[in-house]
Amino acid sequence: MHPLYSIITVTYNASQTIPATIRSIASQTCRLFEWIVVDGASTDDTVRLVEQAGISGLRLVSEPDEGLYDAMNKGLGMAHGDYVIFLNAGDAFHSPDTLQAVADEIMDNDYPGIVYGQTDIVDASGHKISERHLTAPTRLTVDSFRDGMVVCHQAFIVLRKLTTAYNRRYRFSADFEWCLLCLQRSNRNLYIDSVLIDYLSEGMTTRNRRESLKERFAIMSHYFGFWPTLLRHFGFAARALRRKLKA
Repeated sequence: MHPLYSIITVTYNASQTIPATIRSIASQTCRLFEWIVVDGASTDDTVRLVEQAGISGLRLVSEPDEGLYDAMNKGLGMAHGDYVIFLNAGDAFHSPDTLQAVADEIMDNDYPGIVYGQTDIVDASGHKISERHLTAPTRLTVDSFRDGMVVCHQAFIVLRKLTTAYNRRYRFSADFEWCLLCLQRSNRNLYIDSVLIDYLSEGMTTRNRRESLKERFAIMSHYFGFWPTLLRHFGFAARALRRKLKA
């Protein structure tokens, strides 16, 4: 019998951040998952911590890779679950009942293509810093992404048969295009009105924000047109300024 979820975690020298993810997965009341850890040949204690966690359903590979999205593609290739969830080192499920709550909704709604919800931003101690500046909409379509990454990638749970490989042409924003491609293939998307994920601030995309935004602009121009995307980015700039002034 296939597990309901394939939780995929990509790591590299993540011994400082992986414990929070381990604790989150270990505490889940729903055990209908496999945990796939794709490690890029870490030289610290990451692999040891994962192996010693004692989490049933662990599948671990540690070897050199060609970057984040190469590793994520490896994880997809290893997955057996009905749904895939990407939960990277330092990220966590919001509560021990998160997977069970999502499972109940999935089964009550006849296995929708995509299940999604809200995200909180947390610090390295797991304390909430803020809500995510973009709120997941109650109705999600491809056009929703004209406004940016309206759903955090970790809170975007996809029926595995609808997924495709990440486009490694993009180093920092391939997840944005991946979400669009999954949405194009999904006939039904289910919103869960609660926080699903605690997202660790200062991830790779945050550290490489300028390059990430350039890639995202290129992706949005391809899917939604250059001029509409350019006009929307004036609005994004105003939105960012308002957030800065409130901080």
